[in-house]
Amino acid sequence: MDKQAIKQEITNGKTALGIELGSTRIKVVLVASDFSTIASGGFDWENKLEDGNWTYSLEDIWAGVQAAYAEVAQKVGDEYAELQSIGSMGFSGMMHGYMAFDDKGELLVPFRTWRNSSTWRAAKMLSKLFNFNIPQRFSISHLYQAILDQESHVKNVDFITTLGGYIHWKVTGEKILGVGDASGMFPIDSVTDQFDHKMLQKFRNLKAVQQYRWDIADVLPAIRLAGEEAGHLTAAGAALIDPTGNLQPGSIVAAPEGDAGTGMVATNSVKQRTANISAGTSAFAMVVLEKPLAQVYEVIDMVTTPDGSAVAMVHANNSSSDINAWAKLFGEFAKAIGTELTSTELYSALFNSVKESQPNAGELLSYGYYSGENITGMDEGRPLLVRTPTSEFSLGNLMRMNLYSAFGAMKIGLDILKEEEVTTDSVVAQGGIFKTPVIAQSILAAIMGAPVTVMANAGEGGPWAMAILSQFVTMRDADEKLADFLDNKVFKDVKRTTLEPDQNDVIGFAEFMKNYNEGLIIERAAIEHYPAK
Repeated sequence: MDKQAIKQEITNGKTALGIELGSTRIKVVLVASDFSTIASGGFDWENKLEDGNWTYSLEDIWAGVQAAYAEVAQKVGDEYAELQSIGSMGFSGMMHGYMAFDDKGELLVPFRTWRNSSTWRAAKMLSKLFNFNIPQRFSISHLYQAILDQESHVKNVDFITTLGGYIHWKVTGEKILGVGDASGMFPIDSVTDQFDHKMLQKFRNLKAVQQYRWDIADVLPAIRLAGEEAGHLTAAGAALIDPTGNLQPGSIVAAPEGDAGTGMVATNSVKQRTANISAGTSAFAMVVLEKPLAQVYEVIDMVTTPDGSAVAMVHANNSSSDINAWAKLFGEFAKAIGTELTSTELYSALFNSVKESQPNAGELLSYGYYSGENITGMDEGRPLLVRTPTSEFSLGNLMRMNLYSAFGAMKIGLDILKEEEVTTDSVVAQGGIFKTPVIAQSILAAIMGAPVTVMANAGEGGPWAMAILSQFVTMRDADEKLADFLDNKVFKDVKRTTLEPDQNDVIGFAEFMKNYNEGLIIERAAIEHYPAK
């Protein structure tokens, strides 16, 4: 779309806005009617460990949203026209976690994110009760753990939601979630696409729950599927996003989705037998199933696509944080010797050093565990680098080791799906780790033992996908399926690259994983004997 056409769409309020609150960055993307990105903005933030819980403050949430939106509005105003009216929009956040509010709309306890691993008792008890894997991250795990711990706030609970659901509620007044995000709160019935009523009843019947006046079905959000309208931007909501007053109310708003759901949309992976992998602070693989798994697995989460299809999700709490820590260190060194590097230059240099590395990463071993890791049974994290006197300690091997380790825990879950004979026709990867061409993509192909595709929007996928979901509400044909909308309209001409696995890398990663599994005892010892201050 040419500049004049984009200006016309901005002036006429025909654009779409997507906002995603990720674990390290809040991103905003404005999209044209041809699904191309007009402008993007961002705000860096970090979770904080307070009173034993990983959290973000409400003040930081809104400061970040406003700063990221302001950057978009500034770019659009400078390049095209003042941004005032937006046709549709949608909000996404980190899946799972726990935001609990009283009947006055006040937050009862600080936001508890997916990263917390303190709900193991509740998760285990509920998994047994439901005969359904309930991970520690699920909102119902957090609520039930608070009940088990006899936290005083529970009696005042009126509404619980996710981060995306919170933003949506505050800007529309609607307590709604998309089905994909909702599936990370409480199990979904695949027939009704609503919270499973039998499991709701089992939860109600728990003796510890019966002391409270609220009902579980009443405190959970309402559910909408992709393509269904979920409210409109209110005047108060517009002011929350844009305190300058330029943003006008009235935008049609899609149901909020989690970052897993936007990952599926951004990679066109909502059909059965498709898969996508997202890598950031955490890493997760999403495989859309054509048939149910044979049994319940503790490391496989059952969630849904934004339109309700069953998905097997392998979620690792830790992925690229240690890569970022090493990059920061090397950036400081470059500055110390008088060389200023941009982020792109720094990561490009580090990732490209992998070309000179050994397939087994020189027998270097690491665990980039900044928090607990459910897949490997770690309640806390201790980032570790382990090497022997004979390990080949080079820059290339160090970076290959970090890339291998970023997907190490996830690989354990993927191997279970392989044993279940789960078949995929395509694997698409997204996330900032894939911005440097080829390197991380080729490593992931070796890890998967299958071709991996990266699309042109790999770095900005989440908020862009949320904008696309809002356009699906306003632009879909009658009864059009999300998969068809993505195939025939959104991704029709998107550029993509696909890499086959290198067999030397496949063998090298297998050697790394053997050491990774055997070395977990070292990580456990570090947790036990080197307490976090």
